[in-house]
Amino acid sequence: MRFESNRREAGRETMGNKFGNTGKELFVTFRIMGLPRTDFAQYFAMTSEELAQIGARRVIADADRGFPCRISLEDARAGESLILLNHVSHDVANPFRTAYAIYVREQACEPEPWIDSLPPVFAGRALSLRGFDAQGMLCDAALAQPEETEEKIRALFENPQVAGIHAHNAAHGCFAARIERD
Repeated sequence: MRFESNRREAGRETMGNKFGNTGKELFVTFRIMGLPRTDFAQYFAMTSEELAQIGARRVIADADRGFPCRISLEDARAGESLILLNHVSHDVANPFRTAYAIYVREQACEPEPWIDSLPPVFAGRALSLRGFDAQGMLCDAALAQPEETEEKIRALFENPQVAGIHAHNAAHGCFAARIERD
């Protein structure tokens, strides 16, 4: 597994296609991006009282792990300021609409997308991977232990119905990132 590198690697091995008996090899590529910083700029300017009025709060990380930023896709360091707020991660008009609490670091920068690699925030975390079709309906899913994440992403994308994948932390349930075909 590769964490922290967000550049495509040349000469990757292919993965066999489990759908159909064509005998052809299929290599599914994917990209993982953090949420846009601009979506949260308004919250960074708010006071603690203003945040409380909308059900959000400013918190200070008290450890180097446990405060996963959804903009940078890395954990905040102890002492960093974050906003904890409710975020609609799957904004669709069907039963699978999803909202839950997430952290965003106030000083986070948007990194380049991770292409065929995993962001640092996935390291050491079990993930629930939810495959959605083009209409936003759940059509496939997998539970991935940390060492299985990339393999499970590729396996979900082998399903032609899966248009995109949402990763959620398996233990706490919070949205981690959207994974798209590249």
